[in-house]
Amino acid sequence: MQIRDLPYPDPGDPDVRSGPRFLLWLGRNQLGGQLGSLSWGLLHQCSIAGLSPAVGLAVQAVVDRSGTRLAWTGGLIAVLGALIALGDTMLHRTAVTNWITAAARVQQLLARRTAELGSALTRRVAAGEVVAVSTGDVEKIGWFVEAVSRFAAAAAALVLICAGLLLYLPSLGILVTVSVPLLALAVLPLLPRATKRADLQREKAGKATELASDTVAGLRVLRGIGGEELFLGRYRRASQEVREAAVHSARMWSLISAVQVLLPGLLLISLVVYGAMLARDGRIEVGQLVTVYSAATLMLFPLRHFEEIAMAYSFSRPSAQRAVRVLSLRRTAGPSTVDATPTGALYDPATGLMAPAGLFTAVVCGDPDEAGRLAERLGGHAQTDPEPGSGPAEGATERKTPSVLLGGVPLDELPLDSARTAVLVQDKDPVLLSGTLRELLDVPSSGRVTAEEALEAAQCGDVLDSLAQASPATEGDPMATRITERGRSLSGGQRQRLALARSLVTDPEALVLDEPTSAVDSHTEARVAAGIKALRQGRTTVAFASSPLLLDLADRVVLVHGGTVVAVGEHRGLLDTEPRYRAVVTRETDDEIAALTTGATTGTIEEIEERA
Repeated sequence: MQIRDLPYPDPGDPDVRSGPRFLLWLGRNQLGGQLGSLSWGLLHQCSIAGLSPAVGLAVQAVVDRSGTRLAWTGGLIAVLGALIALGDTMLHRTAVTNWITAAARVQQLLARRTAELGSALTRRVAAGEVVAVSTGDVEKIGWFVEAVSRFAAAAAALVLICAGLLLYLPSLGILVTVSVPLLALAVLPLLPRATKRADLQREKAGKATELASDTVAGLRVLRGIGGEELFLGRYRRASQEVREAAVHSARMWSLISAVQVLLPGLLLISLVVYGAMLARDGRIEVGQLVTVYSAATLMLFPLRHFEEIAMAYSFSRPSAQRAVRVLSLRRTAGPSTVDATPTGALYDPATGLMAPAGLFTAVVCGDPDEAGRLAERLGGHAQTDPEPGSGPAEGATERKTPSVLLGGVPLDELPLDSARTAVLVQDKDPVLLSGTLRELLDVPSSGRVTAEEALEAAQCGDVLDSLAQASPATEGDPMATRITERGRSLSGGQRQRLALARSLVTDPEALVLDEPTSAVDSHTEARVAAGIKALRQGRTTVAFASSPLLLDLADRVVLVHGGTVVAVGEHRGLLDTEPRYRAVVTRETDDEIAALTTGATTGTIEEIEERA
């Protein structure tokens, strides 16, 4: 695989059982590139090793006053120099190719998983972790993948050099051969501690990054309450902890580097002393001593690769583990068996929630987290929970929550494109990508709803006016005005309404909205609710809300309590007959809720529907 051929047509199905297995899978998928890098690395390392006997022969030719041998060895050194240049150039080229293609493969895998999970991804994994994996962790994983071939070439070159010295001059070759494994393995006792310190540094850096991201995202709110200095102080403390951890980690790696300088230095001193004694006694020639000394000196270069591979693995192992946590998430465990996009009612077997086709259904949950999980499930993202009594321990038995049905067809069995076309879930905190407003609303859609209709239904008139005034260069065209990253130049209510307009333009078979009007005032909320109902006439719409203004406009209201539907009806009727519903909608206190819940309506879903 060459860089010009990226992206991969299919990045493959990764082994996500563990971080090391994932790294091994990446290496196997780059076997051709690894072998190419290994070959050029062997040429480079062996050419460097060949300089030692060539220099020794040249020195001996000078001692023997042989011009012919000196000229011959000079030519040999020139050839070796050319081979070193060629090998080094191609080694660097192939190694960087391995790095980039490995990183690209991981990026594609992450992008595919992100597209598959959608907004459910950040509910299962922290957003800061996803960012860390897709940026810094990808580079560290690529570093280890490309370092493997260079390390293998260096190790092979060391074996060849030791074997050559044993055959060329056994008296000194034995000393070198015995010392090299000790030099290569001397740092192993230090690696666990160095790895632990590096992991701690990365953990603190991740927390600092997440804190900075949260601070920037909430900057408008922080300014409103005067909390900038408080959060700035928190970030200062977090950054200082990162600095201290980085210094602590660097000290250990500097100790490893010092060991790899000190021990080879002692070997060279020993070689010089012992070899000089042998040459003084006439047992070896001067050229032979120079050859062995040169070989031992040049061996320091491949030995450095042992330190690099240890460092690369130390940094890439936790990075691979984080990547595995993201890549192991799955939308569904079953194969896609349905081709056509179904139509009909949206039904959740886990809670008993039914959203009839073509109606505007409002869902009231006392627990906002429960509402978020239910919205995620309605989007086709099945959840896996521990079996009762199995506990949180690794290997505990898990059970899969039943899939939501659309028109009687499980969403898990739909192809991803069909599932996304059928059901769209808008989060409580939707994200606006940077770009113009026209680009924001240019999304895959049915074509039945225009951008103008969606903006009008979402009551975005004041948003359009402010965008037109904010960018005179667009000549008053709000659709050409650029929206900053995550819409930070807009208020919370403006962002929410633009995101709602984007969802309305898509016009899915079933639209699920999680608190679509939580950031707007009551007057705007009523108009937005009316706009949604009018524009979605004849289409299935589910809105998670607790606002009476929106609930009063819904065709039917469903109360979910304790993970189960406990009441179904119209807003005004439920206020009179269902104490738990009234407690949530009117924001009553816990004591009042407890008193009202005593003797609350019970029964099966069919009985509740009949009473409604």
